Amino acid sequence: MSIRHGLLALLERGPRYGSQLRTEFESRTGSTWPLNVGQVYTTLARLERDGLVAPDGEDTAGHTLYAITDTGRAELREWYERPVDRANPPRDELSIKLAMAVGAPGVDIRAVIQSQRHATIRAMQDYTRLKATALAAVESGRSGERDDVAWLLVLEQLIFQTEAEARWLDHCEARLVRLSLPADRRAAAPEPPQAAAETPAPTTTRPRTARTRRA
Repeated sequence: MSIRHGLLALLERGPRYGSQLRTEFESRTGSTWPLNVGQVYTTLARLERDGLVAPDGEDTAGHTLYAITDTGRAELREWYERPVDRANPPRDELSIKLAMAVGAPGVDIRAVIQSQRHATIRAMQDYTRLKATALAAVESGRSGERDDVAWLLVLEQLIFQTEAEARWLDHCEARLVRLSLPADRRAAAPEPPQAAAETPAPTTTRPRTARTRRA
C-alpha cells in the first residue's frame, strides 16, 4: 500500500493538515488500512524533503497545511499510469505459516488449513454483506460521494481476494492429500486444480467495519 501516493492524491484536491489527511484516507478506504497521525506526519516530512509537497500556511485553528507541488503532481500522474509491480510480492503470513507447518512436529497442517478456511469464509460473508449495503446506497442515488464509490471498489477487491484464498486453501489440502498417497496411487490420482495460478490470493485481515454505520 502506498501511503505516500495516497496522501499526494488527497492533497491534489487542496491543502490539508495531517489529521485531516488521516481522516480522509480512512474514509476513502473504509478504514481498511488505518493510519496513525505520526505515520502521516512522517510521510509528509519525507514528501516535503523530496519536493513533492510544501507547507502552505495555517488554517484558522493553527494547523499547518500542506500543498502538493508541481513535482508532486507529476509523481502522482506517473503513479496512476505505472502498473503495480508484482515482481517482489509482499510477505504473506498465511503462506509463510503453511510453509513452516509442512513437516513441523506436532502440527496437523490440515487442521491449520481448515481453521483458516473457516475464518476466510466468515470474512468473505462479512465483506459481501457490506458490499450489498454499499451498492444499494450508491445505486439508489442516495450516495454519490467519491468516498462511497471508492469503498465499494475496495470491498469488491477484498471479496475477490478472499474467494481466491479459499480456492487456494482447497488446492493446498488436495495437494497434501495427494502427496500422502503411496507412489503408485499418487501417479493415478488427478492433480489438484490450479486455482492459485489463475488468481493470486494474498491474504487479508478483516477491516474495521465503521463504514457500516454510514450506509
